[in-house]
Amino acid sequence: MKNTLSTLLVCLLVFGMEEALTHAAGKENEWARFRGLNGSGISDAKAIPIKWNAKDYNWTVKLPGDGSSSPVVWGQQLFVTCNDRKKSIRSIVCVNAADGKIRWRRNFPYTSYRMHRDNDFASATPTVDADGVVVVWSMPKKLLMLALDLEGKEMWSRDLGPYVGIHGSASSPIIAGDSVILANDQMHPQVMKRYLPKGASMVPGESFLIAIDRKSGKTHWKTERKTVLAGYSTPCVRQIDRGTELVFLGTAHGITGVDLKTGKVNWEIKGILGSRVVGSPQLYQDLVFGSHGVGLSAQRLVAVRAPREEGGAKPEVAYNVNQSPPLVPSCLIKDDLLFLWTDSGIVSCLDAVSGKRHWRERVGGSYYCSPVWIDGRLYCTSKTGEVVVLAASKTFKLLAKNPLGEKCFSVPAVANGVMYQRTQTMLFSLGGKNKK
Repeated sequence: MKNTLSTLLVCLLVFGMEEALTHAAGKENEWARFRGLNGSGISDAKAIPIKWNAKDYNWTVKLPGDGSSSPVVWGQQLFVTCNDRKKSIRSIVCVNAADGKIRWRRNFPYTSYRMHRDNDFASATPTVDADGVVVVWSMPKKLLMLALDLEGKEMWSRDLGPYVGIHGSASSPIIAGDSVILANDQMHPQVMKRYLPKGASMVPGESFLIAIDRKSGKTHWKTERKTVLAGYSTPCVRQIDRGTELVFLGTAHGITGVDLKTGKVNWEIKGILGSRVVGSPQLYQDLVFGSHGVGLSAQRLVAVRAPREEGGAKPEVAYNVNQSPPLVPSCLIKDDLLFLWTDSGIVSCLDAVSGKRHWRERVGGSYYCSPVWIDGRLYCTSKTGEVVVLAASKTFKLLAKNPLGEKCFSVPAVANGVMYQRTQTMLFSLGGKNKK
């Protein structure tokens, strides 16, 4: 009985830590990575409108270039990346979150290269903390990781080797502990040949996971990965009994748990993500969620029960979702509900533990954006720039559709009680205390 109670207390402690990490908003003025705290897409904002028009914005600003990366926020500083194709310049832009004025802009030249028609040269989302902002950019001969302080001064940069692909890169870094973490899954040469014009040659770089010291830019650890298909998933952090691990998705390796400090693989379940991986992993209790697909077909979402203790049970598939799972959008989990928003505008609500479906409805549109949860509602922006708002409940309810007036592939940042939405060339501030 004593042992049972001890085990129960440990589980409650671990789950409580993870719940705080994944579902609480933390500091309300932070949205420090792709999809916010631990990539969950969950905010504690209370004053974001359901329906709005142009007059309701706190401010709008024209960005110095286009892009599809998502904004990140630290305090009253908002960071976003842009691309000026005519001048072959990529920019890191710091915007005052209170009034939309550009505080500073740092430009970096680049060499153009082949990519997917919907990709661009500013697609990876930055990550930020009290020390500054980190971005990852690819070029034909190198994958560049660059760290700037909050005033735009360069702290360090790293050439991580060649990145070669037919679709371009999009994997975003995260900051975990004292490290910057990046997943770099590239395409196998034999697979790449299928997509190239006759006689063309492209040799991909090496696939790996890497942890780089946040302050110095030196490598803490680097773990080699098998190469099959390029991956675009952003990792998340998971609390286990002996510390912290990183969770990665990839075609060749499936779902992998890696020790944050050493890079050692704690567990792995292969063969479950057999096609392209774009969406990012999500966590709920002892479940890890991942999805994959080919184009808009053969998509599948997998819920894996992952071990938390060393030498524990092997990871196992809890359930699969084969009907209307997403490829590009990441799923969202809140209050025992799992929400799936597909690329083709079909939204489903399921029980997160069992996978039992509550509802599945078509809302229309085409999507690269992942949904965010704000005050009991889901917000998701279509490729054409229409923000669809749904009730995040067991009952389907369409609340509003709000046009932004421009195409949009990015996820909004929600910080300071405000939603900051980036379209291809514009940045908007909506809601919060500043709303009149």
